[in-house]
Amino acid sequence: MHDELLTADSGRLEPPPMPQRRYHRILAIVITLAVVAAAVLVSVVVYDAVRGPARPAAPPTSPSVSSPAARVDPGLVDVTATLGYQQAISAGTGMVLNPSGRVITNNHVIEGATSIAVTDVGSHRTYQAAVVGYDQSQDIAVLQLAAASGLKTVPLGRSPVVTVGEKVFALGNAEGQGGTPAAAAGTVTALGQSITATDQFAGISEQLTGLIQTDVPLQPGDSGGPLVGPAGQVIGMNTAGSSQFQISSGTAEAFAIPASQAAPIAAAIAAGRVSAAVHIGATAFLGVQVVPYGVQVPGNPASAGAGVAGITAGTPAAGAGVVPGDIIVSIGGHEVTSAMSLRSVMDGYHPGDTASLHWVDPAGQAHAAAVVFTAGPAG
Repeated sequence: MHDELLTADSGRLEPPPMPQRRYHRILAIVITLAVVAAAVLVSVVVYDAVRGPARPAAPPTSPSVSSPAARVDPGLVDVTATLGYQQAISAGTGMVLNPSGRVITNNHVIEGATSIAVTDVGSHRTYQAAVVGYDQSQDIAVLQLAAASGLKTVPLGRSPVVTVGEKVFALGNAEGQGGTPAAAAGTVTALGQSITATDQFAGISEQLTGLIQTDVPLQPGDSGGPLVGPAGQVIGMNTAGSSQFQISSGTAEAFAIPASQAAPIAAAIAAGRVSAAVHIGATAFLGVQVVPYGVQVPGNPASAGAGVAGITAGTPAAGAGVVPGDIIVSIGGHEVTSAMSLRSVMDGYHPGDTASLHWVDPAGQAHAAAVVFTAGPAG
């Protein structure tokens, strides 16, 4: 997602100054080991629009676009995530699920965030948001706005019948400009589609399935916004692409997660139902940056681990004595073979949890220490 080394946990090594017009988008699996979870920010971070100078405004929407869009606009929010370890700001869209401020968005919009601000389109008020939980495999996250009440909502629970050729509209915080969501029109071109979202620098992929494919021209910042049918009904949640996060599907078209797929996951997260895919609460942090590929363990050619590229000062990894060049081989008895597996293992932990950390130094000497995970970036 960036040219610099991706980190499993803090996101990356010290990133170089970010080009102004650089946009990070969906699922940018910046191995910030979103699990930064334990250091592991190695999360599959997908940013939407990392802000630079605003691009020229999109052409004004026609009455045929704005009419159904106006029925949904009041229940939308602009999501702005501060990515402290990446020294960047990402922007996306969210849909309000209840009047007290529960919001659904794409996980890649908030992944790696150290703080999240949400502006309600209906009331124009800005709230701080906490991450209730997320499902990285489905690119869905649920936020809770602090001290919110009386907000307009988006009806996501029912899943209207969607047909190929149906006219649809995508609404969102296009290019992170905020304000009234921009609307873009198109048609449904296919159903039940699968895509592979890949970070070109980390070489890590996520598979999303069952998607609605459209020819709507999505832009960075649209992720997490609604795909709306001609009668104003929400049929899905848009997921946008970017120059840094590449989508492989055989086409250049846009995709949305069906409402029937997103709503049950959001409900499970809101109910606190943990699963192999759903993480509830804050993300554990270890404090290591790892290379995106498995590294051979010295003296054991049949084994691979997560190679440490950098350490964040004051973190559990630093306290344990891990240094760049070491190779993490297990956490809490769970084998670690790469940055991706480190992220998966870390996603099972929360801040305050204790686990045994095992690593091997470049000379082949084995080390072990008990670490207590701290709180890290979201997602």
